[in-house]
Amino acid sequence: MTEDADLIARVLVDGDHHAFGELVKRHQSLVRGLLRKWMGDDDAQADDLAQQTFLKAHEKLAQFHGKSSLATWLCQIAYSKFLMYRRTVRPHAPLDDVPAAQLARSGDAQTALRHDLRRALKNLREEERAAVICCCLQGLTHEEASRVLGWPLGTVKTHVLRGKKALRVQLAEWAAKG
Repeated sequence: MTEDADLIARVLVDGDHHAFGELVKRHQSLVRGLLRKWMGDDDAQADDLAQQTFLKAHEKLAQFHGKSSLATWLCQIAYSKFLMYRRTVRPHAPLDDVPAAQLARSGDAQTALRHDLRRALKNLREEERAAVICCCLQGLTHEEASRVLGWPLGTVKTHVLRGKKALRVQLAEWAAKG
């Protein structure tokens, strides 16, 4: 498999659109996944922001110097797009209030748990939610999340710890069912 650096070189030197398409294919699920989690229930807007992320990445690819992985750099752009969107548009509507117990009675405990987790994530402070999503749900290291979010490493660690603690409290009922 061709390395990201080789594909980047092909894009920058030869204007190879297929090489950029390969970069998008490799990294779109990570970028879309992060944006969908940051956006909550607005998958369509998250997908629009993902598209904007890749357009911006194509435009600025010459400014990528490899100080972090390409995936981390793309996530930085995605987070910037997310923040710009949040500044210009009111926060999204809250989740529907179908009780998790009702979903569980319907026999779909996994759906009920996902519902409760989404609701719990929305109850976190925005900084905690961003850090928890990066580190706990998307599997980024604290260092990668620090680069993505543009925060000092200690700040990321603090927000992850506080967010996890708040989630444990909110999801205590599920832990008891364990």
